Amino acid sequence: MKTVLAYSGGLDTSVAVKWLQDQYKMDVITLTLELGQGKTDLKAIEDKAKKLGAVATYSLDVREEFFKDYVSKAIKANALYEGKYPLGTALGRPLIAKYLVAIAKKEGADAISHGATGKGNDQVRFDVGVRAQNPNLKIIAPVRENWMTREEAIEYAKKNDIPVPVTSANPYSLDVNLWGRSIEAGVLEDPMTEPPSDAFKWAVDASKAPDKAEYVEIGFDKGVPVSLNGNKIGGVQLIDTLNKTGGKHGVGRIDMIEDRVIGIKSREIYEAPAAVIIIAAHKDLESMVLTREQKSFKAGIDKKWAEMVYYGLWFDPLMGDLNAYLESTQEHVTGKVKLKLYKGTAQVVGRESPNSLYSLGLATYDKKDVFDHKSAEGFIKLWGLQSEVAGKRKR
Repeated sequence: MKTVLAYSGGLDTSVAVKWLQDQYKMDVITLTLELGQGKTDLKAIEDKAKKLGAVATYSLDVREEFFKDYVSKAIKANALYEGKYPLGTALGRPLIAKYLVAIAKKEGADAISHGATGKGNDQVRFDVGVRAQNPNLKIIAPVRENWMTREEAIEYAKKNDIPVPVTSANPYSLDVNLWGRSIEAGVLEDPMTEPPSDAFKWAVDASKAPDKAEYVEIGFDKGVPVSLNGNKIGGVQLIDTLNKTGGKHGVGRIDMIEDRVIGIKSREIYEAPAAVIIIAAHKDLESMVLTREQKSFKAGIDKKWAEMVYYGLWFDPLMGDLNAYLESTQEHVTGKVKLKLYKGTAQVVGRESPNSLYSLGLATYDKKDVFDHKSAEGFIKLWGLQSEVAGKRKR
C-alpha cells in the first residue's frame, strides 16, 4: 500500500509521515510544492522526508502556474472571503490536490494523505478536491483520525526525533504562499488579545511605517497585472515586490472573525500586502470601464467565486461557469492605477484606461460641459413616475 502525502516539512506533516508508517503500514511518498513561501529549500525538505522514511519524494516549483491559473483568477474576481480574506491558503489547496492526484497516478498509489485537522477548512479542500478528480483514491488524514493537541504533537515529534520548526514557546500555525501569510493558534485564539508583534513577518505596524508616503502604479491587461511603475514585470515578481513594498508601509494586516466551512467561528490573522493593493487597484479600474449594471451584477459573482474557493469547490462545474463569466467582464479592464501607500493604507489616487467610460465633457461643470441639462427634467419625470403614482394612491 502506498500513499502520497502533501508534505510541507512542518509539524503536522512531519508527524504524519511517522503515523502513516506505524499506524497504517504504508509506504509514504511526499509531495512538496513551492507556491511562493519564500526561501524554501526544496532539497532540504526532500532530505528531511527521506530521513523520516519516505520511499520517494517530489518537490516542484509551481509559482508561475499558481499565479497564472489561480491568483490571476482571484484578481479578476476581486476575491475577498467575507469582504476581508484574499484566500491565500485557500487558493493553493486545489493546486496541491491536482498534483497529489497526478503523483498518485504516476506512482500507482492507493491513497493520498494530508496533515489537516478535523476542525479546519483544509480537510474539506483536500478531500473534495481529490474526490472530484479521482473518487477511487482513499484519503487518510492522520491528524484528524488520531487527533492530538498541538502540544502533544510537539511532544510526539520530540520522542520520535522528528525535527520541527515549532516549540511550545512559539506555537503559531503558519501557512505561507505568494498571495498571503496566515497565522493561527496560541494567544491569537483569544479574540480580544491584540496580535503580538512576533506574529507578523511581512507587514510592519502602521505606527512604525515610514512618515513619507510612497506611490506605486500598476498596469493591467484584461484584468491581469502586467506592469509596476511603468515597467513590464512577471506576475510572481510583481507580487513579491508589492508584498515587500506594501509591507514596509504596514499595508495588508488582516484581523477577522471568520466563518469556517464546518460552521465554527475562528479568529484569523493574515498578511497580504500585494493582494490588498492589487485587488483595490483592479476593483477601481473596473469602476472606470464597466457599466453600472455590469458592476452591480459582478459584485454578486465575485462574492460567490470567493465562497466557492473558500469552501473547497474549485473543481465544481459552477467554477467553470463563473470563470467564463468573469473572463468576459475583463475584456476592457486594461489601464493603469496609481496608489498611495501610507501608514497601513493603500489609497487609489489615480486611474486611466483606453477603454474608459468616463467622459470629461459629460462630467465637468465648467465651459467644456457638453451635457444637455434640459434633458434631465424629462428623465427624472419618467424615472420617478411609479413612485409618483404610488404617492398619489397613498394620499
